[in-house]
Amino acid sequence: MTFILAIDQGTTSSRAILFDAQMQRVGTAQQEFTQYFPQEGWVEHDPEEIWDSVLNVCRQVINEVGASPDQIAGIGITNQRETTVVWDKTTGKAIHNAIVWQDRRTAEICQRFRDAGCEDDVTAQTGLLLDPYFSGTKVKWILDTVPGARDRAEAGELLFGTIDSFLIWRLTEGRVHATDATNAARTLLFDIHRGNWSAEICDLLDVPLSMLPEVRDCAADFGQTGLFGGMIPILGVAGDQQAATIGQACFQPGMMKSTYGTGCFALLNTGTQPVESKNRLLTTIAYQLDGQRTYALEGSIFIAGAAVQWLRDALKIIDSAPQSGELAAQADPNQHVVLVPAFTGLGAPYWKPDCRGAMFGLTRNSGRAEIARATLESIAFQTRDLWHAMQGDWGADADVILRVDGGMSASDWAMQGLSDILGAPVDRPVMQETTALGAAWLAGMKAGVYPDQAGFADTWALDQRFEPILPEADREAAYERWKRAVQATMAF
Repeated sequence: MTFILAIDQGTTSSRAILFDAQMQRVGTAQQEFTQYFPQEGWVEHDPEEIWDSVLNVCRQVINEVGASPDQIAGIGITNQRETTVVWDKTTGKAIHNAIVWQDRRTAEICQRFRDAGCEDDVTAQTGLLLDPYFSGTKVKWILDTVPGARDRAEAGELLFGTIDSFLIWRLTEGRVHATDATNAARTLLFDIHRGNWSAEICDLLDVPLSMLPEVRDCAADFGQTGLFGGMIPILGVAGDQQAATIGQACFQPGMMKSTYGTGCFALLNTGTQPVESKNRLLTTIAYQLDGQRTYALEGSIFIAGAAVQWLRDALKIIDSAPQSGELAAQADPNQHVVLVPAFTGLGAPYWKPDCRGAMFGLTRNSGRAEIARATLESIAFQTRDLWHAMQGDWGADADVILRVDGGMSASDWAMQGLSDILGAPVDRPVMQETTALGAAWLAGMKAGVYPDQAGFADTWALDQRFEPILPEADREAAYERWKRAVQATMAF
């Protein structure tokens, strides 16, 4: 037997998935970890807790399947992007909790640089906006805030990395400090056109170049780990949304995927030439193979599945996420409750970090079902915002079918609602572990176990296509209500 081990290090949990030589999942282990909220708008993780969770799930799935190290041809890593760790080069210990991609503490730093007229230059090089979402200002905050950190960084004693880099460093026991092009492209420090770190932006943010990891292809040699009973090579790395794009086999320009996890992230493959967005989308790297960069337009929604968690944990109107669709189906069709889930600000195409959530259209008869429906519909409305922005950048006449994945894609009610609001087909694949599969394919392809891009694309299989059934007049009326609600929320 030959296996590929995929490490999927997410925002709320770490997972390890073993795939066999036919790219079929044969074992999974998952472990949640603590979310820390030190202040309003701040979100942190304990890097040691993340590390322990990754070790635990890897060992658990290897033991449960009974795989020996010599049977594992490679490891692929996919990770929550932008989350920032700074650690001691000698001890490997982080000097501060990881600052999570959702964290908004650097909003004032971003505004200061925008006011100074820096955003156009930053966007031209990185494809990104000056927003707290990205890693660069998080690194600056750590160096400016932790006593002695800046001096130590300039002395070469500290290293920076996104979660993939931190895991690689730990897995290789400090031998490899590296990342891949997709994660580098999300730091606000990487020139996506030249394919290297931007000395100009690093100087702007006071981030020493010596802290930064080496940038490699998504399928490359990232060293070996001996922590699972024998030496296993690490051969694939991609940020979670790019890994999902790969797992959905979106290899041709014009192909689009949307992942519904904690947030929602839509990527449109634009080929070997980057497309500059006129609609406040991000230009990013979809993947880099054999030194060739493939680009994408990306729209980021900060709150998707997290809104369903809000129904469960804060409002306590459901006991589990799957109940949201069942409850929404019971809603009064004559009520038009609208939720704008700006709990941590609004992402693309608005980019309003200080905006907060609001609900509109409540009546005396509004209850659990109407709030559940509004929550699920908010995700569809936000996706349509991205859809329109991408049509504006890529071409409104483009015939695009959306491929979906992530936990919420399992809900037939949510996916039918998505198709209705978009007015377009939505395809759900048989293999919904697309993020882990993308990481596994990178490693397996590099190891010579899995087929090339064309062969992998041929394995993609449709589970269900959702076609719009909502009348166009109803769809447009609903979207108009959403747009009015967003404008009112941003004005509050």
